[in-house]
Amino acid sequence: MKMRPGSQTGFLLCGKEWIDGEAMEVRSPWDQGLVGRVTIATRADARQAVSHAVASLRRTRALPRWKRREILEDVAAALIEQKERFAQLIVAEAGKPVRQARTEVDRAVVTFKTAAEEAARLGGESLPLDLTEGNEGRWGLIQRFPVGPVLAITAFNFPLNLVAHKLAPALAAGCPVILKPAPQTPFTALALGEVILKAGWPEEALAVLTLSNADTAWLAEKEERVKLVSFTGSAKVGWELKAHSGRKRVLLELGGNAALIVHSDWPDLDEAAARTTHGAFGYAGQSCISVQRVFVHRSIFQTFLWKVAEHVKTLVSGNPTDEATDLGPLVRLGEAERVEAWVKEAVEGGAKLITGGERKGSMIEPTILTGTKPGMKVRDEEVFGPVVVIEPYDEFEQALAEVNHSKYGLQAGLLTRDAGRILTAYRELEVGALIVGDTPNWRLDPMPYGGVKESGLGREGIRFALEEMTEPRMLVMTGIG
Repeated sequence: MKMRPGSQTGFLLCGKEWIDGEAMEVRSPWDQGLVGRVTIATRADARQAVSHAVASLRRTRALPRWKRREILEDVAAALIEQKERFAQLIVAEAGKPVRQARTEVDRAVVTFKTAAEEAARLGGESLPLDLTEGNEGRWGLIQRFPVGPVLAITAFNFPLNLVAHKLAPALAAGCPVILKPAPQTPFTALALGEVILKAGWPEEALAVLTLSNADTAWLAEKEERVKLVSFTGSAKVGWELKAHSGRKRVLLELGGNAALIVHSDWPDLDEAAARTTHGAFGYAGQSCISVQRVFVHRSIFQTFLWKVAEHVKTLVSGNPTDEATDLGPLVRLGEAERVEAWVKEAVEGGAKLITGGERKGSMIEPTILTGTKPGMKVRDEEVFGPVVVIEPYDEFEQALAEVNHSKYGLQAGLLTRDAGRILTAYRELEVGALIVGDTPNWRLDPMPYGGVKESGLGREGIRFALEEMTEPRMLVMTGIG
């Protein structure tokens, strides 16, 4: 991103301009050190960005598929070349451990490469229309066209790849984009915006604006020239945006409290415990598909619980810049205090603390609870912290009912070798995806991703997001050909 000489203030990207103005500080979740200062966008900036986007639509719509593919491929190549730069930005502003930050960059590369492939495949179909008497010589053509300017709103926890999942399909579709990154992590988004422009995307067709929540809501609700809102964040904010967005299309990728079922026929409990530990405590549990609830057949419950507790002892907590670190801080002190309070509430309500539960600043020890009950926040709500609940079950149907006893339905995991149970779970579980043979935090970026119930609306994953960001248009030909 462009920086003012002699300072750490980042300009905002708005159409052709890098704009300056009142700045806000971005601080490290680890030590509260100053990462930098970034301009706060105004409502006037937002209006200007929309005007640029509307004016650029004819140009982006006319970009041939080979050019869109080339731009996306060049972005992927730049991310490979600048991998360490982006990883260090993610570490600095998100507090993500550096090894996991590098993995996020790798995932963003896959996201842009997949978008390049899908840009070339985006097509349509022809339809025969001479199906009834009197319609001889008629035929139809259906092509997909960009829906128009997109408002993309992203969360802090994947400051590069979440942004990539908004921008890559928009570029592939030919849609101009106004991006509002999370206030905790603007610099990664600004750096990606710079890479996209250098790759050849029209300058007027991309804005990266650190808007206030109020101005973002105004843009989503009142600015009719925005045609689609794609939001990743909390369920409360997402559904409020949808309720007030009028005729706009709205895509929501919201929260979850992902569950895992471990049945008694799973052959390697040590491997299952290791995967559960990684799935629950990676990036301090700050993922909407982090393993939060685990239901284990009673015959193997104590063994599994002990194995997870042993694996937790091997985790390294601390400075996210350290190559050995597995768990860093939560993004804000207030979030760590909230998680600590939820754990205490559960213990006071009768839950048993197996390990962890202590807080030091923004760091929460990896925490295992058992003996929880419905109604406890650690079981019913999205913790978004390093806490996992492990409970026994007797009958498989009971485990399915426990997974479904949630207002969320993003992803679930299932460890069993029984085909009948797999198919039953696939039919009965109210989730966007069932991951068999692994934990629910597994995701491949090209696959459809999204949930049911309060977990969202629509699907991400490049091909599926492309469908959301385009609209079919029919051409009927009569007496030609």
